[in-house]
Amino acid sequence: MSSGARRSRHASIVDVAALAGVSAATVSRSLRGHSNVSAATRQRVIEAARELSYVISPQASGLASGKTGTIGVVVPFVTRWFFANAVAGASDVLRDAGYDLLLHHLGSASARDRFFERMPLARRVDAVLTVSLPLSEEHTLALRALEMPLVTVGAAMPGLSSVRVDDVAAASSAVYHLLHQGHEKIVMIAGFDDDSDFGFASSRDRQRGFQQAMESGGLPVGAQDIVVAGAYGIEGGAQAMTDLLAGPRLPTAIVAEYDELAIGALRTLRRAGIGVPERISVVGIDDHEMSSVVELTTVAQPVREEGATAAQLLLDTVHGRLPTPVDEVLPTRLVVRGSTGSPVAQRPAG
Repeated sequence: MSSGARRSRHASIVDVAALAGVSAATVSRSLRGHSNVSAATRQRVIEAARELSYVISPQASGLASGKTGTIGVVVPFVTRWFFANAVAGASDVLRDAGYDLLLHHLGSASARDRFFERMPLARRVDAVLTVSLPLSEEHTLALRALEMPLVTVGAAMPGLSSVRVDDVAAASSAVYHLLHQGHEKIVMIAGFDDDSDFGFASSRDRQRGFQQAMESGGLPVGAQDIVVAGAYGIEGGAQAMTDLLAGPRLPTAIVAEYDELAIGALRTLRRAGIGVPERISVVGIDDHEMSSVVELTTVAQPVREEGATAAQLLLDTVHGRLPTPVDEVLPTRLVVRGSTGSPVAQRPAG
């Protein structure tokens, strides 16, 4: 093969091996600096690679090293705000460390089950990051069977490193804020996913936090005090608020499980001509990027930081710097904006 022919396409490791008169495995070892290659052979390989403008590929390096240079990231819903931001935070850290991402978007509980039946991560990634992924015992065993580093975001898993917030405390702080303002008629709008079989732990924990805070304020929670949205996001929150307005008992305050539900509730209240916070106060959880636009009081969680922290834990595990699993719980904070105030009955006249 002439040098001109060799340059007519991207050179491969086989081309370098042929020009240097060695095997492809020797080329790989030489370019990665292995000590069991003589200086003369290494120099011959380097000169051949330079002549062919050859750049070692992650795939070729992986064949020899058993590493792919790729991290598998598994998310239930990649287009939703929380998951997208967590993945973005993780991506920044992993990219800076030289890793590629292999993203798997599940979309439903049935797709999740098919994913774990096929387990397409085997031999394709060096480690796995799952983002708020509800897993059965069978799913967890399937991940452990990969025998590779695994870190979770948004939920704790026994024996594995995780990064999350305290969702019970987040919901409780939203309720305490309203109790401090004098509210007693408080209702929670809870999330109902498009596929309820997912069963997110954060949803259960936030409802539990609401109940605990109400009970600690001497306000036992009845069945009518938690309204489940019939759809995800803004539309679900809007419909849940419509249902509340049609009911016999109008609350003075709403706690929404996440901000998109709260934004939907605010839309319904605005269209109905009901003042916020003059007649009804609304609090969300998360601090969605639109929350400041609609002046929504919310309990903020550092989503991108959660993703970045999880990615760093994963890298530390891959490189042997984290001998035992850790559970990182990042802080939340109440962000008070214009959607909350004292209830009408306790406002001074005039």
